[in-house]
Amino acid sequence: MLDSTDPAAILRTAAQCDPERTIVVAASKSGSTIETRSHLAYFWNRQSVGKNFVAITDPGSDLEALAASRDFRFIAHGVPEIGGRFSALSAFGMVPGALMGLDADDLLCTAEEAADMLGRDVAVEDHLGCQLGALMAVAAQHGRDKLTFLIEEPLAAFGGWVEQLIAESTGKHGVGVLPVVGEPADSPDAEHRLYVVIGDVDLSSFGEDGLPGPSVHLGVEEPQDMGAQVFLWEFATTIAGVVLGINPFDQPDVESAKLAARGILTNRSEAPEETGLQQALGQLRPGDALVIGAFVDPVLEPELQASRLALGRACGVATTLGIGPRFLHSTGQLHKGGPDRMVFVQVVSNDEADVAIPGETFSFGELKHAQADGDLAALRASGKRAFRVSLEELLQAGK
Repeated sequence: MLDSTDPAAILRTAAQCDPERTIVVAASKSGSTIETRSHLAYFWNRQSVGKNFVAITDPGSDLEALAASRDFRFIAHGVPEIGGRFSALSAFGMVPGALMGLDADDLLCTAEEAADMLGRDVAVEDHLGCQLGALMAVAAQHGRDKLTFLIEEPLAAFGGWVEQLIAESTGKHGVGVLPVVGEPADSPDAEHRLYVVIGDVDLSSFGEDGLPGPSVHLGVEEPQDMGAQVFLWEFATTIAGVVLGINPFDQPDVESAKLAARGILTNRSEAPEETGLQQALGQLRPGDALVIGAFVDPVLEPELQASRLALGRACGVATTLGIGPRFLHSTGQLHKGGPDRMVFVQVVSNDEADVAIPGETFSFGELKHAQADGDLAALRASGKRAFRVSLEELLQAGK
């Protein structure tokens, strides 16, 4: 999966793909997502053969028209009434899954079973979706707004999806639940966490007392049961939004970073100055989380993860790590619209080589830097404590 605008990531992905033996799947509900359209332009320029391309988009989009004009192998349509983060069980999740060899029917069957179990005729006291959603919201209202996921390793990728679902649905108008994925169970600041355990996770080190805070345990017997988990969390997140008093289906602050990036691409300006890492960390208050946004080659993620965990322990706070521009479509809404309980540290890598985007006046490297600058500007315009620091200094913190 390619969701980066980093030139090194583009070149590496291209080198791994034989154009004549690769199916390129371009997915965008609106059909205008700048990353998707840029990737499509690049790979079409390498191999302009329609049978090697598939589009997933909503009816009537520009991407649909382009795919039809180029005689793509297949155009899969989404359902316009289903928002992007709620679309995992639609064509946007099922078509790529089927192409990878997953049994979409099995996933949809377990999701349908979950829908029956969470029907409107089920009493609230017996309704897992209502209970889970209310718990998430009420816990956040009482200071436990770091929803910490501990997920069985083979299912770990689920964390990236549920992170977007919760962050983008609840983080607006000064409230929200911060999903924390990828931290060990013994990470600090337990008093501001609600734990969710999915699958078989070894918690034996905690003894009979269990986790250091309230927790929810959800069993997963077979991989196809994840279809049921998707439906459960979509339902619960909707309930959480209702309890928090916000609309879980809109994203009023997502566009701000996009607009800022477009403005920077049109009117180039100097990059923001860097701040010392310790100065940024000095802004942390009790109950805050440290949010790291890294516009870098994704291969650096393990090193950044080491820095994230080291800083979390040193500062005694929960942490999150997002690779840009991916997280702009995931946690970006919460970052701008959520509560002022986060300190943002952004890093941006320099590019040894750049890659042109066919048909555009800017390159992938310029796009990445504009997205980073735009995100930082949008955070600061929202009144957030946001800082750009040196990538080298941040990586050093994990060594």
